[in-house]
Amino acid sequence: MLMSRVLLRAAIAAGLALPVVAARAEDWPTFRGLKRTAVSPDQGLLESWPEVGPKVVWEAKGAGRGYASVAIAEGKLYTLGDGCSTAPDADEYLTCYDVNNGQLLWATKTGEAWNEGPVDWQSSRSTPTVDDGLVYIVNAKGNLVCCDAETGREVWRKHLKDDFKGTKGDSWGYSESVLIDGPRLICTPGGSVSTVVALDKKSGKLIWTCVRPEDRGAGHSAIAISNIGGKKVYVQVTASGPMGIDAADGKLLWDYDIEKTTAVIPTPIINDDIVFFAVGYGRGGALLKQVATGDGVKVEEVYGLNTKLANKHGGVVAVGNYVFGDSDDKGMPFCADMMTGEEKWKSRASGKGSAAFTAADNMLYIQFANGVFVLAKATPEGYQEVSKFTLPDDNKRPRWAHPVINDGKLYVRSDDKIFCYDITKK
Repeated sequence: MLMSRVLLRAAIAAGLALPVVAARAEDWPTFRGLKRTAVSPDQGLLESWPEVGPKVVWEAKGAGRGYASVAIAEGKLYTLGDGCSTAPDADEYLTCYDVNNGQLLWATKTGEAWNEGPVDWQSSRSTPTVDDGLVYIVNAKGNLVCCDAETGREVWRKHLKDDFKGTKGDSWGYSESVLIDGPRLICTPGGSVSTVVALDKKSGKLIWTCVRPEDRGAGHSAIAISNIGGKKVYVQVTASGPMGIDAADGKLLWDYDIEKTTAVIPTPIINDDIVFFAVGYGRGGALLKQVATGDGVKVEEVYGLNTKLANKHGGVVAVGNYVFGDSDDKGMPFCADMMTGEEKWKSRASGKGSAAFTAADNMLYIQFANGVFVLAKATPEGYQEVSKFTLPDDNKRPRWAHPVINDGKLYVRSDDKIFCYDITKK
């Protein structure tokens, strides 16, 4: 039986899932932040910007080629890239910066560069996850690397294919930002042997394995947490679609199969028992409800894939009862009622190409692939751009890295450069 609109609206208004990792309130230690929502708790931010954009606090170089976003924890900023301007070679490096001034503190080689496919598809794309003095990355070749967050010293590494017989659901390599939950690291080798695994975060030792029969392989989504009837559930989206896993023992609780498509990328949005997920390439967005069933959890379809809500890799954010994102990768923002899937608006924008979304203080922060950055209102009452500026660099590759808002600052990655802007009201 499907949930009524009234009850569904109440469930979403009740709040989001519990934090993904343990960290200080002001930190943004993993992809899409503590709750994997890409919504910052910051308030009192600028309501508009000058034509040249917000004030630049600092600009850093040496991040390398890459579509990884940034992670911020304990006064440091981390990202991943290859061919760094500060490195002696074209290999891949995990880099660490002082979040106050952009000074490069250390760089640790994590492997060879990912040079498969066209140039725009190449480079690193896994956003680091930081927790308890350690930082973790998964590179495109499948290396899962744990380093000391203070010094960059490598602590341990595993390989998702060699160690767990993992498989990818597409040819673009791995890009997951791992989940740290208490003493465990949870990640997605993919496939029908080790779809998702839990490891000891300190040693990399295997704790449990979750198998999804006939899974097509890992996508690019990051795992989020929900709690259903007192049971903690990890929600992941692979190339076969979303799935729910018992956090205690790795048991597969539910899955929701989708038709095969080119790639499955966006991270799901979790609101208590509600799961919203989107798939690009014209597939769409869908809403599911998790229901406790004695000692298990099942999933019910609220509405199936709605092609108007397709999103390729810019991500979708929820503000109130509405979801906002790019229409696939067309540079056309949309707004829809999360509960019904009804499209409220879709519009052309100042930027072009795929648009990556984050939100804060009831505003949308949208980075377009061509370097145009837009501030817009998070409202169902039509697309309303407030301000825009163009990133001040000559990067020829698309700007696909997701922006981050943390402690009154806007962080934007454009391949080798990272820009930090002050967006607080004075």
